[in-house]
Amino acid sequence: MELDSSNYQYLVEQISTTYTQGRFNSLQAVNTHMVETHWKIGRYIVEFEQEGKIRAGYGKGLLPKLSKDLRQIHGKGFSLSNLIRMRQFYATFPIYAELSHKLSWSHWVEVLKIDDSIERSFYIQQTILENWSTTELKRQKSTSLFLRLAASKDKEGILELAKRGQVIEKPTDLIREPYVMEFLKIPEPYHLSETELEKRLIDHLQAFLLELGKGFAFIGRQYRITLDNTHFYVDLVFYHRILKCFVLIDLKREKAGYEAVGQMNMYLGYFENEENTEGDNPPIGIVLAKEKDDLLVQYAMHNLSSQLFISKYQLYLPNQQELRAVIEQQLKMGEE
Repeated sequence: MELDSSNYQYLVEQISTTYTQGRFNSLQAVNTHMVETHWKIGRYIVEFEQEGKIRAGYGKGLLPKLSKDLRQIHGKGFSLSNLIRMRQFYATFPIYAELSHKLSWSHWVEVLKIDDSIERSFYIQQTILENWSTTELKRQKSTSLFLRLAASKDKEGILELAKRGQVIEKPTDLIREPYVMEFLKIPEPYHLSETELEKRLIDHLQAFLLELGKGFAFIGRQYRITLDNTHFYVDLVFYHRILKCFVLIDLKREKAGYEAVGQMNMYLGYFENEENTEGDNPPIGIVLAKEKDDLLVQYAMHNLSSQLFISKYQLYLPNQQELRAVIEQQLKMGEE
């Protein structure tokens, strides 16, 4: 008997879809149970301590003893560090119903390492919004994403950032200051040309997209546009799925001058008139430079498109202490 090829193909797809979804659901269920189990263990420890079931002065010895006894029964999953995290997990989040089931235990371990509750809340929300893996979460923490985003906001903006994460609703929500490209592993001082820098970004496109944020789709590099029989080339072109617009990025090896502003403004005009199709919003332009003169930029952009931004990039991790000091000052000012 010969099989009906179309019906058979439908059967294969049906089984494959069901199997894939089943595996995903199983992993999600395992993850949910693991998080709940660790939360309960933390609760048992805290309740045991609070009910005075340990002698005064022996409290510090409880977890080491518990770790030793449980490892003999269950193995290395009950290391002292794991028990400390479980206890901290319950102490930090005593209401289990308020926990997101979208975060794995490894995610929770990473956010528990953050002392500041506002910063911790941001990374929880942002991990959910952008579906970060644990590796991605670690990278965003190490590059001080929250501190970079919060440094340009007032107290209300900082608290909103912690509550909702960085929700992309308007062009300014895309901008970070500075952009961090430590993943390129270029030592300082460096002598790369703009073309070489661009090539390295393309070679590390996945990491670069993570730094840019949610919603970016890569269109091309050295995107050619022609005006009056003259060719111009946009370094990098993306399309933003959420804002429904092109995002043009021009790289500058050193300082961004007024020429860069004028050139990007021309690119924006071309894309809006020649590349946009029905449903597209006005394009966004970002000039990424190693340095920028804020006053020069202010005058160079006078009366120009509000869709054009000049932002700095750096090839090493930002100074967390300096960024944190700025934010603490903004929070204090909001209380006065």
